[in-house]
Amino acid sequence: QLQLVESGGGLVQPGGSLRLSCAASGFTFDYYAIGWFRQAPGKEREGVSCISSSGGSTDYADSVKGRFTISRDNAKKTVYLQMNSLKPEDTAVYYCAAGAYSTVVGALVNGMDYWGKGTLVTVSS
Repeated sequence: QLQLVESGGGLVQPGGSLRLSCAASGFTFDYYAIGWFRQAPGKEREGVSCISSSGGSTDYADSVKGRFTISRDNAKKTVYLQMNSLKPEDTAVYYCAAGAYSTVVGALVNGMDYWGKGTLVTVSS
């Protein structure tokens, strides 16, 4: 059964760090680019970061550039999102998705094939 399962969310103070994980099963993981997206209450879904199938290319939204780092381990079928210097505006449900597009704009415009159910990140003092 095809699955993408996010984990690692939680409550963190402003300036803190979290690492999200996206574990995949049921499909050929290393054929796909993986993206992280987020949606805050009352707002549209936003692209955060993407990584190519090999891990050799990464892309970030301007809002997280320099603070977030995406990486993947194809042997473990897992993608990570290291989030540092977190801000209250980073509060959202974070989703990972698999598809053909390894840029944030490409993934948002063209869509991704498979989605996880999300993990909540709350940045608050």
